[in-house]
Amino acid sequence: MRRWKKILSASLVAVMVGSLGMTAFAEDTSANEPIDTTVSNYNLTEKETSGKNQEEIKALQQQKIDEVTQQAYDMKIASNELENWPEGPATYGEAGIVMEAKSGAILYAKNIDGKAYPASITKILTALVALENGNLDDKITITQNSVDCVAEGDAYIGMIAGEEISLNDALHALLMASANEVAYAIAENVGGLGYDGFIAKMNERAKELGAVNSDFENPNGLNAQNHYTTARDMALITQELLENHEEFKTIAQTQQYTIGATNLVNQARTFQQSDLMFYEGNDYYYPKTIAGKTGYTDEALNTLVSCATDDNLELISVVLKTHGKNVYPDSINLLEYGFNNFAKYTIADYEDSADFKEIDPNAYVVLPENVNFQSLDYEITQDDTNSSTGTVTYTYQGNPVGKAAVTLSDEYLQKDNTENEAQVSGDKSDSETQKQVQSTIPREVILVICVIAAVLILIIVWRAVLKHLRKKKVETNRKRRREVDKD
Repeated sequence: MRRWKKILSASLVAVMVGSLGMTAFAEDTSANEPIDTTVSNYNLTEKETSGKNQEEIKALQQQKIDEVTQQAYDMKIASNELENWPEGPATYGEAGIVMEAKSGAILYAKNIDGKAYPASITKILTALVALENGNLDDKITITQNSVDCVAEGDAYIGMIAGEEISLNDALHALLMASANEVAYAIAENVGGLGYDGFIAKMNERAKELGAVNSDFENPNGLNAQNHYTTARDMALITQELLENHEEFKTIAQTQQYTIGATNLVNQARTFQQSDLMFYEGNDYYYPKTIAGKTGYTDEALNTLVSCATDDNLELISVVLKTHGKNVYPDSINLLEYGFNNFAKYTIADYEDSADFKEIDPNAYVVLPENVNFQSLDYEITQDDTNSSTGTVTYTYQGNPVGKAAVTLSDEYLQKDNTENEAQVSGDKSDSETQKQVQSTIPREVILVICVIAAVLILIIVWRAVLKHLRKKKVETNRKRRREVDKD
């Protein structure tokens, strides 16, 4: 049985063609060598190509690719600057992150808040919103708009306007074959939101998850100027889908899927998983992989989200704007870095602060060997004002390493209330002092001051009037003298 699976895996890999995220029908599975579906691209300007033949242009393009790839490789890795933190690998992408899925600990960080085009990894958020607002047996109707959104070279499975499939079929086409017309149709149909409402829900949900540096304009990731994300944001979105929707792993681990005949088309459609990390028998096979999503556009270059487990840690890696086949080795290196250098530490076993009455016994932080629990900082967020429950979030030199649900101690609550009262008292002190000063002045004194002020004002006005009258009298006398002199 296992041998049969290996043969099938190699066969399925062989029929995937084009760029990351593109699909092919599984009509020919005779080849036995996997095809590298990653793409390297650099668009030369007209000035750069002027006067050059095809060979010179090709050589210049490769030179430019090598230059920008090296620049990405040389970019600073922020997590390497943490004291006693294991040195993470350089990558050929412009952004990368490794997050532990259950704790939210960030193990590796390279430009994780830098904005970049996501390409088809956008569909992770599309799947999340669809699963949260629909049911797997919901009907998805393909419209002409969804068909028209696909341009030459875009991934699709050949749906036509008027066809009807289930949301379950649609999610397989979305996450495995990266079908762009199906992504559009999901947005049009799910939850009664309408297309625009679905996109609004995507952005709303992203912000709720902490993905505050992203903006999504469509459900498929086709390039748009204001459609962007970050490595951190995509990790947070993937974390929610991975941890709360088992369908993501089930679909991702499916190597081949068939949508049967529909109401308009009698022929079945068969397509394969586009992520090579699932397939035995190729250079990019990674047996710890449990889910993932590929992406590519000319502007985004290669993007890849990978989820993996070693039965101890469950990791999410995200790489953005990567040239060519480096997207797979980079992702594997990042995941192996996480598995080889970090371990769980149960918070309840190490936390001795009097702030906590109870700590979730299953919660943990993820740390390297040379960083101890006592070196961590923590911040408490109460569920509600004056609530005895909340969440404690642990950081190491500003880097998140885990969190736990807690019940706060009476001592903490009393201290918190005292601090709040002191703050309120401090805010009121200025106005109260002013009132106290005002109340110590007798009314009689205030009345006398007002009378004196009024008299002074009258004197000033009277003097001004007298001065004006004198000036006018002087001018009249001068005028009379001039008239006498003339006579």
